[in-house]
Amino acid sequence: MAEENGAAPAAPTPPRMQVLAQFIKDMSFENIAAQKGLGEGDQTPDIQVQVNLDAKKRGDENQFEVSTKLEVTAKTTGEGKPIFLMELEYTGIFHVENVPEDQLHPYLMIECPRMLFPFLRRIVSDVTRDGGFPPLNLETIDFLALYRNELARRAQAEAAAKTADA
Repeated sequence: MAEENGAAPAAPTPPRMQVLAQFIKDMSFENIAAQKGLGEGDQTPDIQVQVNLDAKKRGDENQFEVSTKLEVTAKTTGEGKPIFLMELEYTGIFHVENVPEDQLHPYLMIECPRMLFPFLRRIVSDVTRDGGFPPLNLETIDFLALYRNELARRAQAEAAAKTADA
């Protein structure tokens, strides 16, 4: 339906994201098995991956810094002896426009890490391979589920704090 002046109503402007930079902010890899003289053996290691996200506003308008922090630990399946430990903080600088204020936090914590994930996965694969192990190909991370779990955890902690104060 046309308006009185003959123009169609303006469609909402879709969100716009541009990756301005991405880089390794911090990284360490410890080959504990080699340091202690342990052989890898034929065991499949028990690998645990912990993911933490952080986002903050930068000085320039519409610019944000989003970091994905990984801690990857590999232990022997039987005895639980450490094989290797990798800590990685991978950061992206984003220019984000046309995202309503109430949707900005989830956008930064879901969409931005999703854009960086393929690069993060490649780094983990390369570092584990260069560290003397088979390349570790991380499974895709569901950043939406991660975000929802964090909201639920915070709500539960808040409820517990209110109960303790009563």
